[in-house]
Amino acid sequence: MKTPVALTLSVLALSAGCAASRAMAPVQMAPLALADAPAPEAPRPLEDHFLRDRGSAVTPEALAIILAAPTYLEEAARIGILPVSTGYGIDADVPLTTVPGVLGEKIEGTGLFEGVSEVSTDFPSDGNLAGLRELAARYRAEYLLLYRHRFVDDGYANPWAASYVTLVTIPFVPGTTMETSGVVEATLLDVRSGTLLFTVFERIRAKSSENVWQHDRKRRELKETLLADATAKLTDQVLAKMRRLVAARPSSSAAGIATR
Repeated sequence: MKTPVALTLSVLALSAGCAASRAMAPVQMAPLALADAPAPEAPRPLEDHFLRDRGSAVTPEALAIILAAPTYLEEAARIGILPVSTGYGIDADVPLTTVPGVLGEKIEGTGLFEGVSEVSTDFPSDGNLAGLRELAARYRAEYLLLYRHRFVDDGYANPWAASYVTLVTIPFVPGTTMETSGVVEATLLDVRSGTLLFTVFERIRAKSSENVWQHDRKRRELKETLLADATAKLTDQVLAKMRRLVAARPSSSAAGIATR
């Protein structure tokens, strides 16, 4: 028979062993309820909050349709090149500028259009967007390339003007500096929808020191030189934009499905 001391030691050892077994047992954790977590909400499209714009002739529904429509050049289309004035009114001046003619030749050489023509402004029409579309209808052109240029002139006396104190030198000294800054612009109008497919600018600037004779003629010649130099750069921009619009053209099958 065990002594009370031995019995006590046996009970303590057994208790310690049970406690150690319980301490070494793996901890069981309940799984996280991820399936019940709400999914993140998709961002909502931005609504129109510009109340002052509600007076526009374009309704919100029409604006959504316009912005959702694909942008591309139609096949077998015709295009007219038309000089316009400030505000895109019809330019009724004598068409002395050679830029529209060069644009027409370069565009025709690409084969992107079935027909290319400069547009005469002598036919009766209104001097606004409706008039432009009427002219396009007369030429049976789906597109109009609207061309215009604008200049800002400046002139001032340069250091050579100090020699004006000697009256004999006045007619010969280049004492006046003439500066001319301008922008040459081309915009493609989709006649059917009335939307503008692109606008490109070529900015130009020059200055020249001149004597007191014939400032108007010299300034005109300076502008003509600037326009001649800008024509090639403007044409390159126009053709690059047109080629991108052709590349965006839907395939024949896709276009057929879209029109059904």
